Amino acid sequence: MVTQEADLMRALHDEHAPALWAYALALTNGDRGRAEDVVQETLLRAWRHPEVLARSSSSARGWLLTVARRITIDDWRSRVRHPEVVTDRPPEPPSSDETDAALQAWLVADGIQRLSAAHRDVIVECYYRGHTTAEAARRLGVPDGTVKSRLHYALTSLRLVLQEMGVEDD
Repeated sequence: MVTQEADLMRALHDEHAPALWAYALALTNGDRGRAEDVVQETLLRAWRHPEVLARSSSSARGWLLTVARRITIDDWRSRVRHPEVVTDRPPEPPSSDETDAALQAWLVADGIQRLSAAHRDVIVECYYRGHTTAEAARRLGVPDGTVKSRLHYALTSLRLVLQEMGVEDD
């Protein structure tokens, strides 16, 4: 069945494409790009309506030309209602997209969850809560030097975890 429809569509195209192209070119005042779009849309509609494929040659051509004319009229009406504005600048300034920052924060949070509790605690105290190493040491009940050491190894471990997750260094 599919092969039969494909053969009929090919025959329809071969027989009517030159006339359809010339008609579409005239309808679009010589605009080749728009004429190609009209022809393509017309043939697509013919493919969606297989009953057209079985019509006589003159009946099929009449249907194709009528569809092409309607497509051109609809396109013209659309352009009248929504005129195209050509400018060298975008209509609105680009807005900052926070998607990358949100994704990065999510990946880092996931990476931190994979660290040991001791490493996770020093990162949270120093980077998320903004405490100095001395303040973090008091809050965690460990010496200041231990916080510094853990922080160094926590960041090294976090970098490795993120690399394992497929995050690349910038």
